[in-house]
Amino acid sequence: MNSCTALAKWLSRLPEDQLVTLLQQRDLPLAAGYTRITTFRQLAEYLLTDESVARGLTAVTAGELELLASVAALALERYGPVAAETAHRPSYAWRPVPQTAPAEPSERLVPEQDVLAWFEAGDTRGPATEALGRLRDRALLLPAPKYWLALPPLLHARGTDFDGYGRPADRLLTAAYNAPEVKRIATVLFGESVPRTRTESQDRITALLADPLQVRALVSEAPPRAVELLDHLVLGPPIIRTHCFVSRYGEYAGPDAKYTFRDGGSGDEGTDWLAARALLLPAGHDLAELPYEVARALRDGEGVPCPRLDPDPLTHTTSLPRGWDGQGSAAAGAAAWRAELVLRALAAQPVAVRKAGGIAVRETRRLAKSAGATEADTRLWLDLAVNAGLAAPQDDEPAVAPRGRRPAPKPAARLLPTDRYDPWSAAPPAGKLLPLLTAWAVVPEVLTHWPDDGETPVALISPQDGYAVPLRRGVLRALAALPPGHGLSGTPGSYTELLDRAAWYQPLLRALLAADGLGRLLGTEDLSGRLSATLSEAELLGLVSHGALTPAGHAISALLEADAAHHYPAVPGAGADPTAQTTDTLGEDLTTRPALARAVATLRTTLYETLPAPSTTARFQSDLTATVTGTPAPDLAELLSAVGDIESEGHAVVWRITSSTLRRALDAGWSADDLLDRLEAVSEGRLPQPLTYTIKDTARTHGQLRVVRSACCIRSDDTALIAEVAQSRALAKLALRRIAPTVLISTAPPEDTLSALRAAGYAPTQEAATGTTVLERAPTERARSLLRTLDQAHPQYGEPTRGIPSSARELATQLLNARR
Repeated sequence: MNSCTALAKWLSRLPEDQLVTLLQQRDLPLAAGYTRITTFRQLAEYLLTDESVARGLTAVTAGELELLASVAALALERYGPVAAETAHRPSYAWRPVPQTAPAEPSERLVPEQDVLAWFEAGDTRGPATEALGRLRDRALLLPAPKYWLALPPLLHARGTDFDGYGRPADRLLTAAYNAPEVKRIATVLFGESVPRTRTESQDRITALLADPLQVRALVSEAPPRAVELLDHLVLGPPIIRTHCFVSRYGEYAGPDAKYTFRDGGSGDEGTDWLAARALLLPAGHDLAELPYEVARALRDGEGVPCPRLDPDPLTHTTSLPRGWDGQGSAAAGAAAWRAELVLRALAAQPVAVRKAGGIAVRETRRLAKSAGATEADTRLWLDLAVNAGLAAPQDDEPAVAPRGRRPAPKPAARLLPTDRYDPWSAAPPAGKLLPLLTAWAVVPEVLTHWPDDGETPVALISPQDGYAVPLRRGVLRALAALPPGHGLSGTPGSYTELLDRAAWYQPLLRALLAADGLGRLLGTEDLSGRLSATLSEAELLGLVSHGALTPAGHAISALLEADAAHHYPAVPGAGADPTAQTTDTLGEDLTTRPALARAVATLRTTLYETLPAPSTTARFQSDLTATVTGTPAPDLAELLSAVGDIESEGHAVVWRITSSTLRRALDAGWSADDLLDRLEAVSEGRLPQPLTYTIKDTARTHGQLRVVRSACCIRSDDTALIAEVAQSRALAKLALRRIAPTVLISTAPPEDTLSALRAAGYAPTQEAATGTTVLERAPTERARSLLRTLDQAHPQYGEPTRGIPSSARELATQLLNARR
């Protein structure tokens, strides 16, 4: 039975949840471009493609990848390299390389016992068996007869690369040389008995190189410099830079270029000697490659493979101080509170979105000042809110162009809170933090990292960093492996070590890392900047404290291990009811994804357990301050923000109450009695007399001036006050005119008149034509949430063709129904 048939049968017997998990790991049906897959046979054919296997390899650890590479090397030793010309040498569109059939895995089986023999019986063999089981579940080890292992075709084709081998000599000779060069090599190797034709000469050369005894005999005659080069190349990589060869086409050396020997040689005795005997063959412009057969012959006696299935433990650690987890909980509560302040300021006055994208710096500074946050943190809260569906850009209504004029310009966009903001703002801190944390986990960007020093950072960026989520996932998993009671020391060496461990859990990051001969990491400046920003964000959100994961940090790590990031731009858990705690309020799109639902539920439970309940009372003092310990409840925060301004934050929030802040509350329609009753209800004791007097005195002078809506009158029962206002130079721009002892009129609109009077130090109120006071409230504007569900198509792939499943769950259900 070939591997495709065996894989199709195995797939048809999988439980639905396991099949869905496999499809999600391979990003199906999205990654297939919505190709119609209606049978398990078609699914098996796709899973065996190089593209799909490569996608599956991104989910394994470096230890599992090393284990697969060792199995591929064992298959290479037993069966030799496969004919995979297209995997190594590109070509022009008008001159394609002939396609070769991929390796059939069922014909290159490896005994499982030979692999397990690499591990000592007991502690290490058990983890090896478990690792093989995980690779089978991911279809990176294919169904095979009992006690045998089968690898996908891609791993057989890349077997030489995994083990540091070059390509076979026959393939290199064909690709690099015309007949004269092949015959020249045959003359050096065989003297007078050289065959006449190129084919005969090449066959004799490859036969010699395929015989390890003849290769070793030939090398025994090599000069010392050639032996030194071979020692360097045998263990890989098999490529060396040399000037032995020149292209037949001059300086141009494309993928189909042919080479000849340089006149007079390269100047290096060793490389010239090896090249003359086909022990080095051209691989590109000024590049030479050691053939597979030569390395294989000279590697005899090499040791048994020793794949490391577990990373080395972090060594740059320190003991955690007492109460470290409490500090993490306090940071999480402060994060929820700060995000609320930023979004509250956004609700009060939405910000414009630039045509070039992002939010203008001045708008960000205004929000930061209103919320008492730094600009960097404000940008973070805005980006997280947008990704969590709590805020969204909305175009203003276009203006009507006058007749005969050009069409009105395209309306500007503004960032507004969405319809999800109101229930979110009424939720406790744990409910507020849940969508922000899940958005932070899956967004493909390190939001506070701005690598371009010459460009001003802006909020509302388009996430497009493919390394952000793997780095975040690897860092959290590495920190999760720390022994209890220990955290990262915070020294430069600890960050270097953490990067290495993160790359062990996420091998994709190894493309950004390099090491010198002493094992020191090089070329990590950009990755180090991302790491520093990632850790800072995690600390701000209460996920990391003193270099260790908090309970919420462990829950976020588990969420990422459940492949939550595969669904972005959908954010698992962001659609949950922020005010509820039951499992049936996580969102409809999670009901069919039990593993993901468990991870989100665990995160929410952890947040409610670790974050203290919001405070519902305040302590008022004689210096006109109100102090709330911990995080204030939404109603309490709204009340205190109405009568005061936030003065300081930390483990407690302090509001400063003044006459001007009290006038703000009176402007909103509250009376002195209302304020005293409401403040008394939330006070931990009796209200101080200074506060009571200040409220009554401010209310006594409030509203003495009244602005009438009929554009625009100012009236007051105090004739002396009217006379004073009429003579005020600060109000000259209003062009006030006294029409009665108690009435002034103004040419300015009521809103401008109110602002001017308040700027001049007066405390007017607005009055309707009926004589009732008009309450000044900002209009409530909400945008439509752009949060996508987990079942919606990814915008990168567009919308699916009609009748083709748009999610892994839907595809799995369709396949299982067809089987039944």
